[in-house]
Amino acid sequence: MEYQKLVAVSGLSGLFELVNSKTDGAIVKSLDDKVTRFASSRSHQFSHLESIEIYTIGDNVNLVEVFIAMDKNEKELPPVKDEKAIRAYFNEVYPNMDFDRVYTSDMKKMIRWFEILKKNNIELNLRQEDEEEEGGTEEVAAAATEEPAVKEVASETATAGAKEKKAPAKKKAAPDKKEK
Repeated sequence: MEYQKLVAVSGLSGLFELVNSKTDGAIVKSLDDKVTRFASSRSHQFSHLESIEIYTIGDNVNLVEVFIAMDKNEKELPPVKDEKAIRAYFNEVYPNMDFDRVYTSDMKKMIRWFEILKKNNIELNLRQEDEEEEGGTEEVAAAATEEPAVKEVASETATAGAKEKKAPAKKKAAPDKKEK
């Protein structure tokens, strides 16, 4: 199972693997009890774990970075019911977290989710495609910078040609309406 396929579904506790998506919802499989169910988009919202960010003192960081810091820390996870222990734990594990904007309920959810990820042996990483794109050659980067300029010129000429073709049609249609 891949981290990229995991979603959180509003109104349902735990984490889910996105099995398939439909126009009116998604088919998800619970990581807790392995039950597959349909979740309607009318009743639920879906959040990919890889798109969730955490407030920090500086720039926001992806949730997986906090999970990686939790994984590297040797300290035992605090009980979910002890708010002071949770704050102390995250202050030690990820001290850059903005504790004014990250609520204790969010930290509890991160602990529960981390336990689920560990229980299911899910590797904590972001998409590898992003890393491959950054490591491209200079030729690819040069081609990428030249391409948008060509597209802009082409779209300007196409737009100008379309305006020229449309303008006479509008002029002819207006006098016909007045004559009637």
